[in-house]
Amino acid sequence: MTPAIFGIAGFELTADERAFFREADPAGYVLFARNVADRVQLRRLTDDLRSIHGRERLFVSVDQEGGRVARLRPPHWSEFPAGEVFDGLYQMAPASAIEAARANAQAMALELAEMGITVDFHPPLDVRQPGAHDVIGDRALGSEPMQVAALGRAILDGLARGGVAGCIKHMPGHGRGTADSHKQLPVVTASDAELERDLAPFRALRDTPIGMTGHLLFTAWDSEDPATLSPIVIEEIIRGRIGFDGLLLTDDIDMEALDGSVPERARRAIAAGCDVVLNCWATMPDMQGIANELPALSDRSRARLDRALAHTQIRDDSSGGAELLAKRDALLALAGEAA
Repeated sequence: MTPAIFGIAGFELTADERAFFREADPAGYVLFARNVADRVQLRRLTDDLRSIHGRERLFVSVDQEGGRVARLRPPHWSEFPAGEVFDGLYQMAPASAIEAARANAQAMALELAEMGITVDFHPPLDVRQPGAHDVIGDRALGSEPMQVAALGRAILDGLARGGVAGCIKHMPGHGRGTADSHKQLPVVTASDAELERDLAPFRALRDTPIGMTGHLLFTAWDSEDPATLSPIVIEEIIRGRIGFDGLLLTDDIDMEALDGSVPERARRAIAAGCDVVLNCWATMPDMQGIANELPALSDRSRARLDRALAHTQIRDDSSGGAELLAKRDALLALAGEAA
């Protein structure tokens, strides 16, 4: 099995993709808006992916946070709010905010599971910082670490109740980034003591089965390599101080924060200690290069992958979602928030 999550070019698999995926046997797949037309088409696509491998519990993932980060949108799917909305409610009614976040995530998961999606790259546990780039911005669950952890836990619980595995991101924290890592490498010069604040939500939720790195350079820990490519950050900070022992995947390896060819980046990420590389853009030469460059998924990483998917569930419908969304909206109305 290739330790990579690959993207798909369109609404259905091409003959070349099908042949390549059958041979490379990637750990899983990631979906984007370019892969989504309607409910019938999307479920057909995910069923097709499972048929290639004969694995019912296949890692089929998406970025579905709500707000501006949502690949499945109305009119075929529900509207979900950004994390900032739950942050606002938490300021006046913490217990209500936690319950609203849980109900929202469960409704989201029911829709994803009906589409054959097993993993949602959600929630972000990045602690919001003043003056940082807005690449996180309203996606953040707050500026206080324990609030972020509490809302993050509720989201993970809601997703799990709907049959979907969540993923904590972007370790060891993207909240201080002064640049968009999609376009350039953010450099974080905060001290080791200051960065304890960023680690706190991840440490609180370290038992989550899936986590994602961030492409940031933390000078207090490693002045040469960004977190995704740094053995120091992965082994000493993420695995060590945070204590995360789940499946660790990279943020999108195509992002411009990283240098070198895409296959080279993938090789360095696995060598640094990541379990799986996330490669989103469905460029066949890059995917072939990654498959050729990387060793097979290790036994330890395979065990982490199996554990991450153990409780996922494909559904035939999303019944119950409307009631959950009504509950969410009633709770959000306490703070005058709208979904």
